[in-house]
Amino acid sequence: MVYLTGPRQSGKTTLARATFASFKYLSLEDLQTREEAREDPRGFLHRLEGPRGAILDEVQRAPDLFSAIQGFVDERRGGPLILTGSQHFLLLEKISQSLAGRAAILELLPFSMAELCRRPALSPADFEGGRFVEQGNSPHGLDNLLFAGTFPAIYDRDLEPSTWLDGYVRTYVERDVRTISNIGDLDLFLRFLGLCAGRSGQLVNLSSLGADAGIDQTTARRWISILQASYVVDTLTPHFENFSRRLVKSPKMYFTDTGLLCRLLGIRGPDDLRNHPLRGPIFETFVVGEFRKLYLHHGQRPPLYFWRDSNGREVDLVVDAGNRRIPIEIKSSETVSGSFLKGLDTYLELSGDPWGALVYGGSESYQRRGHWIRPWFACT
Repeated sequence: MVYLTGPRQSGKTTLARATFASFKYLSLEDLQTREEAREDPRGFLHRLEGPRGAILDEVQRAPDLFSAIQGFVDERRGGPLILTGSQHFLLLEKISQSLAGRAAILELLPFSMAELCRRPALSPADFEGGRFVEQGNSPHGLDNLLFAGTFPAIYDRDLEPSTWLDGYVRTYVERDVRTISNIGDLDLFLRFLGLCAGRSGQLVNLSSLGADAGIDQTTARRWISILQASYVVDTLTPHFENFSRRLVKSPKMYFTDTGLLCRLLGIRGPDDLRNHPLRGPIFETFVVGEFRKLYLHHGQRPPLYFWRDSNGREVDLVVDAGNRRIPIEIKSSETVSGSFLKGLDTYLELSGDPWGALVYGGSESYQRRGHWIRPWFACT
């Protein structure tokens, strides 16, 4: 089996059907199909017996089906199964137990810059070996891209981002959240979602977040887990090294898509981003997302962290490449100041690692003080 997961509307169904065009296709978004799968899981899977493979779309809509799938696979009663779902496999206990050791897990996020620029993407080994994208340009301006985000439908159908993303938020809150957890007050959850948007790129403070939303700390933690399970947000954990014991322990939170982030922040257009007080965190959210795609879209878990000590010294992103680390600073400015490299200098001095990188909002690629300087559209 292959379990293909990722945010809703990231292109999972399109990818699965294009890749396995001869496979039988069943969508559990269809009410009748879903009822059959829930009422008689074994009878439902009987339709898939034989050598022909099958695609089961949005399979998390019938969670009781997974136990039957386990037996179906163990007994080798059918061909290959491609399962797709819009909920994080590793965060869904019932699913992970049923498919443990039986399924390859692939995660598909929205478009990467390589896809939007229609160029080959770097592999993780390319990046870790110091290879970068050759000098080029993006067909999308930075502010336009941050505002629109990278969901395929917006580009495929040339849609107005605000309208599409507004519908995405409404669908997510009104339907998907109820599927994951029984939340009674959806308006309160929507307020919580907006507060999380204002904290993208910041350390997670459950006490502060809960107090601002009017909920307790336990509820805030549970609701963040819901956002993670549905790929709305992800967290970045701190990287611990023995050269400094006084390190922060809280993770940082990032939204998966900057378009969704801008929509929740009430940003009305690309021009509003130019001088927006949260432009820096929005840009950082975009770059962290690009590095997640670099690994996830090659079937690897992202070895991504951040580094910060109690004295305020920090590096936005640290790639753990096994025998070395690669520190990365992220700045939305179109010009590079020497002060931008201070964190990289400090980290490399402490760690002894060979090089670092700065990703910025400009357009030139070069080296400075031994660090790679790379524009936002050519960082992965």
